[in-house]
Amino acid sequence: MFLRYIPSGLALVSPGDNLDAVLDAIVQNGYGAEFCLTFSLERSFIAELMRAGFLVMSEYIGPEDIIIEPMHHLVRSVLFLDRVHEGKTIQRFLPGYEFAFDRDFDRIITRCAEVHGDGWLTKPLTEAIRAVKALGKKEAMPASFGVYRGGELKAGEFGVISGGVYTSYSGYHDESNAGKAQMVLTARWLREQGFAFWDLGMPLEYKNKLGAANVSLKKFLSLFRKARTCSPRSLNQF
Repeated sequence: MFLRYIPSGLALVSPGDNLDAVLDAIVQNGYGAEFCLTFSLERSFIAELMRAGFLVMSEYIGPEDIIIEPMHHLVRSVLFLDRVHEGKTIQRFLPGYEFAFDRDFDRIITRCAEVHGDGWLTKPLTEAIRAVKALGKKEAMPASFGVYRGGELKAGEFGVISGGVYTSYSGYHDESNAGKAQMVLTARWLREQGFAFWDLGMPLEYKNKLGAANVSLKKFLSLFRKARTCSPRSLNQF
């Protein structure tokens, strides 16, 4: 497949494209940018972008207008769940938290936007992600993870489950250590449910400290496409 470009040099993706082939072309052509552009917010297309391994971002170009920027980091942070470095310090805090999968999705995605702003998590994209979740497709299922103290949500994150892969989008914490506890407990849950790996997106130092490995886009796509055909035990509930 040949990539289509807009005048600025960015690749354009549209509904009906073979998105796996688009990503293969990005690798083969040495496309240097880490995102493409699309102008469709149609929920089935957003779901297909997620299923292909894109991280779906957005950006305001006017008071109410946005563009969609499907990200494909050229180097991806991947956490294999048998290689998690929990650390002794955070283990002392874990008994103080209750962990839950997908209990407060709407609240968590809203709180992420409140804490980090709407630079990429715009209101239209938030609504589109909620619409994808409403589809109920296991191939691309937005989901959340949270930790609670005394019944109050203290930290959470949301992302997308694609078969045997969970891809992080955004997270936040409202008290010290809660964010670290949420990540450790999420990793444990993913391992227990039989997920292949945790896709952490952009490489960052704190992800490396958790045990993540930095892999090329080509390697990531090979891992992702194999794992997205798996069906973790937890998904049988949906």
